[in-house]
Amino acid sequence: MQSYILTGNENPRLKLVEKQDRKPGRGEIAVDLRAASLNYRDLIVAKRTKDSIPLSDGSGVVSSIGEGVTDYAIGDRVVIGFMPEWVEGPFSDAKKAASLGGNTVDGVLSERIVVPATGVVRIPDTMTFEEASTLPCAGVTAWSALFERRPVQPGETVLLLGTGGVAIFALQLAKMAGARVIITSSSDEKLERAEKLGADHLINYQTHPDWENEVLRLTDNVGVDLAVDPAGPATLNKTLKATRFDGRISLMGVLTGFNGPIETAAILEKRITLQGIYVGPVSTLASLVRTGVRPQIDKVYPFSQAEDAYNALQGAGHFGKLVVKIGQ
Repeated sequence: MQSYILTGNENPRLKLVEKQDRKPGRGEIAVDLRAASLNYRDLIVAKRTKDSIPLSDGSGVVSSIGEGVTDYAIGDRVVIGFMPEWVEGPFSDAKKAASLGGNTVDGVLSERIVVPATGVVRIPDTMTFEEASTLPCAGVTAWSALFERRPVQPGETVLLLGTGGVAIFALQLAKMAGARVIITSSSDEKLERAEKLGADHLINYQTHPDWENEVLRLTDNVGVDLAVDPAGPATLNKTLKATRFDGRISLMGVLTGFNGPIETAAILEKRITLQGIYVGPVSTLASLVRTGVRPQIDKVYPFSQAEDAYNALQGAGHFGKLVVKIGQ
């Protein structure tokens, strides 16, 4: 089978190679991949990893079944969990280590993958493989950010930073839940697209560099009930200011790095709940599929142009998700 492996270099990041197929063992299935989507994590992994198959998010068709598998049949259309061994329950280091497309586990930028049968979810015929491939990381992360621990309630106000994959999923899911949504971007064109998906208030942070004050203005100086921050240290202090007393922030992004000064006084004095989000289990992926959410795909690249998809991701000009089509 053909697979891409990481080169450990910036350019090119990928090398196309022939890999030997592995037959599924007990409790496993083989999936012939049809599409894979990219996440910002994939840029980080590419800088740190060599010789492994990248990308965590893929969908395809069950092509072979191992002993003991009764829940799936050859030909089933499925999407694969980001961490196939985290089916449900509490998070753990062992479950995190099972993340696809990381430093130690091969990912989905390949014609075929073998995974535990419990690590996949059927997709409806109305959902394309390209759409399904965007769900495991960005979609599940958005769900977790909105509904874990203290789920967003109808009438609450949600702040979303940016118009990447997580933010656009969160916009759609928050509107399904009856929330009011404020979204930021540096692009008026992207904000217009977000408005068509239901965003109630739009903030261009180039026009309003102190965008947190604009959020306060829009909320009568109270702040939002929930903020979804995929950027990290460079935005978190502004996000804290834009969040109400006893509000909550879901933090999952490293777009601005891992380190930076954080005003912990704001967390304490406003009694803000700050929760870290690291994707979620296969059971959450199943819940997400059942919502019928329609993923927003910016562009689909052929398998032969996977490197171009990486370059587009790094350029950050996309709205929603970038996808690589695999196979027929």
